[in-house]
Amino acid sequence: MKMIFKKIIVLILRWEAKLVIRKYKPKIITITGSVGKTSTKDALYAVISGFSYVRKSAKSYNSEIGLPLTVLGRGSGWNNPLLWLRNILHGLSLIIWPHEYPKWLVLEVGVGKPGDMRRTASWLKSDAVVLTAIGETPVHIEFFNSRKHLIEEKFELLRTLKKDGLLVLNADDADLLLAKDRIKNIFIAYGQSKEAEVRGSGRQIDYDQEGKPRGIIFRVDAGGASLPVTISGALGRNYMYAGLAALAMAFGMKWNMLHAADRLKDYKVSPGRMRVLEGKEGSLLIDDTYNSSPQACKSALETLKEINKSGRKIAILGDMLELGKYTDEAHRQIGALARETADVLFAVGPRAKFFREGALEAGLPAQAGMVPENIFEFSSAKEAAEFARTFIKENDIILIKGSQGMRLERVVEALLLNPEKKKELLVRQDKEWQNK
Repeated sequence: MKMIFKKIIVLILRWEAKLVIRKYKPKIITITGSVGKTSTKDALYAVISGFSYVRKSAKSYNSEIGLPLTVLGRGSGWNNPLLWLRNILHGLSLIIWPHEYPKWLVLEVGVGKPGDMRRTASWLKSDAVVLTAIGETPVHIEFFNSRKHLIEEKFELLRTLKKDGLLVLNADDADLLLAKDRIKNIFIAYGQSKEAEVRGSGRQIDYDQEGKPRGIIFRVDAGGASLPVTISGALGRNYMYAGLAALAMAFGMKWNMLHAADRLKDYKVSPGRMRVLEGKEGSLLIDDTYNSSPQACKSALETLKEINKSGRKIAILGDMLELGKYTDEAHRQIGALARETADVLFAVGPRAKFFREGALEAGLPAQAGMVPENIFEFSSAKEAAEFARTFIKENDIILIKGSQGMRLERVVEALLLNPEKKKELLVRQDKEWQNK
């Protein structure tokens, strides 16, 4: 019954969204990839909001029901039929009566299984498509025959590109460069490789006067000009790529590059994505709890290693889900990397033993017959949170990362200096999530 109800809702909302787009004619930018979709969406929103009325996908609204909701400017009705009815009535009002409507829509488009992209985006026409990155072992690969199969699914988004539309792609992911051979459109490549027209270099962590990391700085070269870029409130290589994608869009659309770079300085970073937060006992939290995949986890750990600050580096890692046959080895590889980048490892979840095995195989010191004293295993986020409260101390730098189903935002909440601000700082704070 629930599935029938969902299908009916999707059909109605999609029909309304198509009519709304036809009526108001917004410019549409669609974004896909396995890494960095949301940070790229936020960066593009920051740039475009400097000169026009723009709307972006809220939270993780990137599915066949999330996209129409974004077009209509509505939130999920969850399991409440009354809320869904209100959403439908709002869509009808947009169609029937004139409203002030965004000039631009920036939409994430995700896939979970084969056929998703065609169903999700078949009704859209994109003025620009952005391809972020895939990674060696991308999230959701469990449901695809191979990495190549998943990439082909992502490439389905190219079918939505208008004849005069622009393709923006990550040149550092060699497989994504193949996308340019599928289209006749203008394309702009960004990244650090020589194939990139908008090239980033010199990424560094930006520290405040007290020596605490507060963001990143890097240089961008495009069209014979160079400019510095600063992004505050978050860490990691992914934010450089998000900034580069936004600047590549600006370059391709012939927007003012200086203004675009300036808009990136303080753009609003979404919760749970390498966000820097103050922790209890004088600790510093790096909250990356929205989701996890091998490439994203590797990038997060490498960022932890880069930070210059006295104090222990603690990696609290939860299971990476939907990896299928790659699960065991991917967790072992991340465990081995954690050994090189952190002083302490918290492994959380049923697959935590593979983090531990990878760390041990990489050479973490162990006592005969005992779990090494710097590795801790927990079955759930709740257990890890309770222990972490008593474990952390001043100057600790704590990276918290795991797949959505592991709910590691509960660990961040336990360690947050100002837990009363959790609704604005953390992911999955809706009442429906809290009841799960």
